[in-house]
Amino acid sequence: MITKDMTIESIFSTFPGKSQKLAQAIQSAGLNCVGCQASTWETLEAGMLGHGFEDKDVMALLNKLNNILSEKEDLGTISMSQKAVEKFQAILADDGRPETALRFGIRSGGCSGFEYTLDYSDKLEADDSLFESFGQQIHVHNSMVDKLLGSVIDYVDGLHGSGFKISNPNAKSSCGCGKSQNY
Repeated sequence: MITKDMTIESIFSTFPGKSQKLAQAIQSAGLNCVGCQASTWETLEAGMLGHGFEDKDVMALLNKLNNILSEKEDLGTISMSQKAVEKFQAILADDGRPETALRFGIRSGGCSGFEYTLDYSDKLEADDSLFESFGQQIHVHNSMVDKLLGSVIDYVDGLHGSGFKISNPNAKSSCGCGKSQNY
């Protein structure tokens, strides 16, 4: 359970499998310094109050974070949220590619070692694994499956940024921006 007196660093180190999703929730709540190295020692409560939030905001974020911890994960698949599927299919429709799959992978890069890749895939290759969510196919090269199993691709649209966000329980560490990770 996450408490208001836990430091930002201890939240992520105590729950590494959920750290990306927790970081997204903290940033969405308005604490955009989650990736700032100077703020990792700060407690969640001190960080929020120091940025002008009220006690009720701290409690609302704590509830959200603890709800994330209680979510069940399916570590045997790679999936997309319904919102991510709808957004991807809208992009496909705009590009005139309605029957295209999503190619999901990783490549070397970013401040934590690896970056996620999302691309179009017109054909399932012999060395790919096939996953599906809400009718949308996801193609993943077999060499990457072990690092990506359990991942959930979501789409977030908000004041602090919009785009596809990946929650991966296999990531041992990630940068504050959530765009790179290490295994």
